[in-house]
Amino acid sequence: MAQRFDAIIIGTGQAGQPLSGALSDAGWQTAIIERGRVGGTCLIDGCTPSKTMIASARVAYLARRAAEYGVRAGPIDVDLPAVVRRKATVVDDFSAASERRMTERENLELIIGEARFVGPAEIEVKLSSSGTRRLTSEKIFINAGARPAAPSIPGLEQVDFFDSTSIMELTTLPDHLVVLGGGFVGLEFAQMFRRFGAQVTVLEAKAHLVDREDEDIAEAVEEIFREDGIDVRTSTEVIGVDRGHNGGVIIRVRASDGDDAIHGSHLLVAVGRVPNTDTLDVSRAGLETDRKGYIRVDERLQTNVPGIYALGDIAGSPPFTHIAYDDYRVIRANLLNNGDRTTTDRLLTYTFFIDPQLGRVGMSEAEARQDGLDIRVAKLPMTRVARAIETGETRGLIKALVDARTDRIVGAAVLGIEGGEIVAILQTAIIAGLPYTELRDAIFAHPTLAESLNNLFTALDA
Repeated sequence: MAQRFDAIIIGTGQAGQPLSGALSDAGWQTAIIERGRVGGTCLIDGCTPSKTMIASARVAYLARRAAEYGVRAGPIDVDLPAVVRRKATVVDDFSAASERRMTERENLELIIGEARFVGPAEIEVKLSSSGTRRLTSEKIFINAGARPAAPSIPGLEQVDFFDSTSIMELTTLPDHLVVLGGGFVGLEFAQMFRRFGAQVTVLEAKAHLVDREDEDIAEAVEEIFREDGIDVRTSTEVIGVDRGHNGGVIIRVRASDGDDAIHGSHLLVAVGRVPNTDTLDVSRAGLETDRKGYIRVDERLQTNVPGIYALGDIAGSPPFTHIAYDDYRVIRANLLNNGDRTTTDRLLTYTFFIDPQLGRVGMSEAEARQDGLDIRVAKLPMTRVARAIETGETRGLIKALVDARTDRIVGAAVLGIEGGEIVAILQTAIIAGLPYTELRDAIFAHPTLAESLNNLFTALDA
C-alpha cells in the first residue's frame, strides 16, 4: 500500500529544498525525493561547480597578466586535476550540508531514488538502495529540473562529446576545444578552457553570440572573446560531425563564405536544455506539457491537475536558480500564508559569468522599443570608469534604459568587472521606482564601481 504524506516533493533543487523545509516546519508530513545527489542542478551540475572552476581560470588569466601590474611571475601552468578536485570539494561540502539539514528536520523524509507517477496522487520510487516504495498525497510539487540537450546533427551520436556536466570532469586539457553554441553556458566554458590553455573555437548558427541581448552588447562580448584569442564563428551552421583519423572530431560547417571542416580534439555541445519530464510518466497523472515537454502551469504554478504544482526549469520558468527560488516563495505565500502571489510581472535579472561579467535586469532596448516605449539610452564605456582603470579591467560597457515620460529606469545591462553587482544597484532602483536622477545625484564612495552610475546618468543631461 502507498504511504500517505501531506506533501510530496520531487527534486531537491532551489525550489524543492526550501519548500520541504517550509512545509515540514509548518507541521506537514513531507517526503522529498531525489534521484541523485542532494542540491539540484545549480549546486551539483551548474552554478556552484562551474563558477568554482571559472574562479580558477580567472586566477590563471590574472597571473598571465602580472607584468601589466608590475609583478614578475614565472611561466603559468594550470593543474587541471587540481582544479577539478577543488570544484568537487566545494560541491561535496555544499551537498553534504544540504542533505544534513534535510535529514535532521522533523516531519521531513528524504528518499533517494527515481520517481514516476502511477496516478494523479500517487508516486512510485525506484529506490537507489534497492526495491520500490509507493507514496500518495493530495499535494505534489515537481522540481525535477532539466538536462543538457543533444541536437539532431548527422554523426553526432557516433562521436564522443561533452555536455556542460561531463566537461567539468575532464582532467586532461584539450588541445583544441570546439564549442557548439554561442549562448552563455557555452561561452563560460569556452573562455574557461581558453584561460586554462586550450585552443578554442565557438560555433554559433545565429548572427551574434548571446543573440537575445541587444546587438551592441553582443558585439562587445564578441570583441572580448576574440581579444582573448577565441575563434568565434557566427552565422555558422553545423551540418555534420565525424570521427577524426587520429582521434578527436571533425565538425563540418556551412557559412556564407562556403563550407569548412574544423578539426578539434574535444567537442562541447551547449545548445540548450530539455526538461526531465520523460522519466516521470507525467501522462499517468494527466499532466499537460507543451511541445518541448515542459509542464504547463498557471501564474500560481498550479498544473491542470488539482493539487499538483511544478516549479523551476521543468515548469518552463526562466532557467535561473533565483527564479526557481522565487517559485518556492510563490507556493509558500499562497499555501502557508494565505497569500495571493503570482509569477506575473516579475522583474527578471540575471548574471552570466563570462569575464567581464554580464549583468542584466528588466527590458532590453529591443524589447522596450518593440513595446512602444519612448526611452532614453545612457551608455558608459568601462574605459571611463575610474575603478576599472585602476584595476586594469576596462573591457565592456554599462547601458541603462530610461522611460522618457517618467524618468524611471526600465532596464539595464552591465558588461564589465563585477557587472552582476553593479546591475543589482540598478535593479534596486527599479524596484523602488526611483527616477534615474536619484542615482545620478547619489553620493557613492570613491573610488568604487558604483560611482560610475553618476557619470552614466549624467550623460542623459548632455
